[in-house]
Amino acid sequence: MPEKKTRERATRAKRAGKSPGTQAGEYVREEIRHIRQGKHGARSSKQAIAIGLSKARRAGVKLPRPKKGRTSAETREQAARDSAKGRHPRRRVSAARSRAAHRALEREGRRAASRTSLARQARSAARKRSPSERSEAAKKAARTRAHSK
Repeated sequence: MPEKKTRERATRAKRAGKSPGTQAGEYVREEIRHIRQGKHGARSSKQAIAIGLSKARRAGVKLPRPKKGRTSAETREQAARDSAKGRHPRRRVSAARSRAAHRALEREGRRAASRTSLARQARSAARKRSPSERSEAAKKAARTRAHSK
């Protein structure tokens, strides 16, 4: 269950007209914070990010599922299920399954949320994009950056 502050931040981002990815970023940040606090672990930075995106979809962020060929069919189906949960938030996952998932995460390491592993993940994700895509992302970041006054 996402924290109230995280939901508020995501709502504020949505009202400001930010993209679903930006809104979902709040949930990913929360997940990384949880791992750093020792609430649970993750095998890799990629897994930590995936958990955050899943939380975002379940919280109602209109984040599309990954495109075909980018991830496995199972991951795409799970993303679709998470999005459906976001549309109908009353359905609950069984307590036993939730507990089992949490216990499994508690056995994982904490290093997935370190600055080093997150930086490595960001670099490897950037390398998969073409130079023009990277340039476009940088230009957009500069355009939409919040300037301090």
